[in-house]
Amino acid sequence: MTRRIDIVEVGPRDGLQNDPADLSVEQKLEFIERLRACGVKRMEAGSFVSPRAVPKMADSPAVFEGVPRKAGTQYIALALNEKGVRRAIEAGADEINFVLVAGEAFGRRNQGMSPQESADLLTQCAPLVHEAGISLTATIGVAFGDPFSGDIPDGVVGGLAAQAQRAGVGELAIADTIGVADPWLVEKRLEEVRLYAPDVFMRVHFHNTRNTGLANVAAAVRNDVDVIDASCGGIGGCPFAPNATGNVATEDVVYMLERAGFETGIDLSAMIETARWLEKALGHDVPSGLLRAGSFPKPAAQ
Repeated sequence: MTRRIDIVEVGPRDGLQNDPADLSVEQKLEFIERLRACGVKRMEAGSFVSPRAVPKMADSPAVFEGVPRKAGTQYIALALNEKGVRRAIEAGADEINFVLVAGEAFGRRNQGMSPQESADLLTQCAPLVHEAGISLTATIGVAFGDPFSGDIPDGVVGGLAAQAQRAGVGELAIADTIGVADPWLVEKRLEEVRLYAPDVFMRVHFHNTRNTGLANVAAAVRNDVDVIDASCGGIGGCPFAPNATGNVATEDVVYMLERAGFETGIDLSAMIETARWLEKALGHDVPSGLLRAGSFPKPAAQ
């Protein structure tokens, strides 16, 4: 049987939060609808964080109000604290993704807290999500390196994963927020998390800052990860980390996986067209490889 790899589309949130363009709510909703039409079943639609810190996401309540509530599509809201969790619940999020942080220096500058304090907040907020009957996932940010203090010591990510498991998180993502991971470190981190938190499903989130994103996706898939974050067009980046450029491009990931024989459920041609639409909406080039080169083999001439 063909193995299925599911894509979590993060373009409407992680993709747009650091982009120089300012899309209107209507444009964001069109983006979301186009992604849904490509076959995307789970996507980040916005985040409930301080609008002063991330002004691009200030309109997330309006976006959640306007998303097409059609069967089979799950809209994810990102939150960092209790206030954000309560706002996400009120907005009707189908899933709340709570962010933990593995780097001490980054955590202090980004979220104003240490790794342990971020885990304590998850423990505090998890009952609110469970009581609301909403799926709770978590992402461990800068799991492969902190832009201000360097490498993450062994055991830090695993320890956070164990606390997330105890809080009732069903799926855990390890995120290369600044794009410093390599395939061998990916394998090592996955082994660590599975040792500390054997009962959570794994997801990975890679940025292509140093051109290792697709290689890291391949390493994760070879190590039995079945859920991959990706961003249409390869847009994105972290507002709080220097030189943290875009995510792996959804269409590039889908091409690589389907070329190798995996199933994603994504219409690749439609995703390339959506990236082309996005490039025009943003008013600048996007780093997608497929948008430049196209798929292969090309369809036979009609």
